[in-house]
Amino acid sequence: MGLQIIKPDTKIDFIGFKAKAFIISAVLILLGLGSLVMNGGPKYGIDFAGGIVVQVKFDKEVGVKAVKGALEEAKLPGLVVQSFGHADDNEILLRTSSSEISSSEVRDRITTGLESGMQGTGFEIQRLEMVGPKVGADLRTKAIEALYFAVLLIAIYISGRFEQRWFAAAIMAGGLFAGITLLQMIGMSTTVLIFGALFITLGLCWYLKLNYALGAIVALIHDVMITVGIFSLLGKEFDLTIIAALLTIIGYSLNDTIIVFDRIRENLLGKISDSLAETINISINQTLSRTILTSGTTLLVVAALFALGGGVIHDFALALLIGVGVGTYSSIFVASPILLGFGPSKIEDDMEDAEAA
Repeated sequence: MGLQIIKPDTKIDFIGFKAKAFIISAVLILLGLGSLVMNGGPKYGIDFAGGIVVQVKFDKEVGVKAVKGALEEAKLPGLVVQSFGHADDNEILLRTSSSEISSSEVRDRITTGLESGMQGTGFEIQRLEMVGPKVGADLRTKAIEALYFAVLLIAIYISGRFEQRWFAAAIMAGGLFAGITLLQMIGMSTTVLIFGALFITLGLCWYLKLNYALGAIVALIHDVMITVGIFSLLGKEFDLTIIAALLTIIGYSLNDTIIVFDRIRENLLGKISDSLAETINISINQTLSRTILTSGTTLLVVAALFALGGGVIHDFALALLIGVGVGTYSSIFVASPILLGFGPSKIEDDMEDAEAA
C-alpha cells in the first residue's frame, strides 16, 4: 500500500463548502479584474511591450534613486529603474521603452551617465536585451494563442477520455471554428477572438453536455485568472517566462483534476452511493492523500526556487507557487462542484449503463 497521510475513512464534506469556495474565488477574480482595469491591462515586460532592458551589477550597495538621478542626463525615454535579485547582489535593472535608439547607443549613454553621476562606484553591464514593438506584439498574440489552444485541446481530450464522446468533441471543434470565422469576418482583434473562443468553448461544452470538460475548463480558466490577477495586484510584469509558468499551471491543475474525475467516474460506475454529491465527496476524500502529497512536494521545490533561484527566475517561481496552490484548490472546490451542478443527466445515464452492463 502506498504512503497515506490521510486516513482512508476520512469523510470531509467538500461539496458542503462549495458556496463559500465560490465566494472566495469570485472575490479573488474580481479583485484581479479590478486591478487589471485600473492599470489599463497587464503590466507587460520587455518581451511583450518592446524596448530595451539592461542589467547592471555594482561593486557595492547602491540606491535606486541614486542610479535614476545619475541617468537623468542620459535622456532615455520611459526609463524605469528597479532593484534586481537579492539585496546583497547589488544589481539594478534598467528598462527603456524606446526601440528607436540602438542598443550600442543605450549602452554608451548608461555607461557615461553612471561614470559621471556615480564616481567611485564600479559597475558592469551584465545583460542588454532589445525587443522591437512589432516583435513584442507578435509574441503577445502568440502567447495568448498558446493558452487558448492548450485549453481547447484539453476540452477535446477530456470529452473523449471521460465521456467517450469523440463525435461531440468534434462537433465542439467545428462549432468553435465557425464562431471564430464569424468573429474574424466582422473584424475583431486577436485578443477578442481568443476570449470569444473561450466563451464559445464553454457554451458548447454546456450545450453538448460535455460535463467533465466543462468542469475542467472552468477550473483552468479560474486558475489562470487568479494567478494573473494576483500578479497585477502585486505590480509584477508579464513576460514569456510567466506565460511558460501559466502553461505549466494549466498542465498541473489538469493532472490534479483528472485524478479526482477518474475516481468519480470509477465510483459512479461502481455505484457506491445513490447520491451524486456523496459520490463526489467520497471520491475527493479517497484521492486527498495523493493530492496533498503531490502538491506538497511540488510546492516545496517551487518554494526553494522562489527563495534561492535568484532574480531571473523569481517571478516564474512566484507564479508557480500561486498556480499550484490555486490549482489544487480548484480541482476540489471548483471542478467537482461544476460537475455536480451541470452533470446529473449525463451521470445518471452513466449509472444506468453500468447497471445494464
